[in-house]
Amino acid sequence: MSVVKINVLTVPAEQREVLEKRFASRAHAVENSDGFEWFELLRPVEGTDQYLVYTRWRDEESFQAWMEGPMKAAHQGGGEGGGEGGGEGGERPKPAASGSTLWSFDVVQQAGPKGA
Repeated sequence: MSVVKINVLTVPAEQREVLEKRFASRAHAVENSDGFEWFELLRPVEGTDQYLVYTRWRDEESFQAWMEGPMKAAHQGGGEGGGEGGGEGGERPKPAASGSTLWSFDVVQQAGPKGA
């Protein structure tokens, strides 16, 4: 089964809009990556300043290939890619997140709506 990666981003209140706009500007950057299955950016509702960036991959190798290719390029050169940071040449903008932790999971069970 698939693997899930959840990047936990600590985002100060004044940077939330910046973070969301950066993700929106690259909304389709990860979609063509081999082995990519799903993406969600989850905004905290109450009690935390941590956003969750949820991605699901066919296998660990697919995730690692994306991390070493498109993701790395986006963070180093400001090109297209999933994740946070990057810019349009010249000065790179300050990261919106003040901290980041990556959680990894194997999918052992899953279900979808009946009849879908």
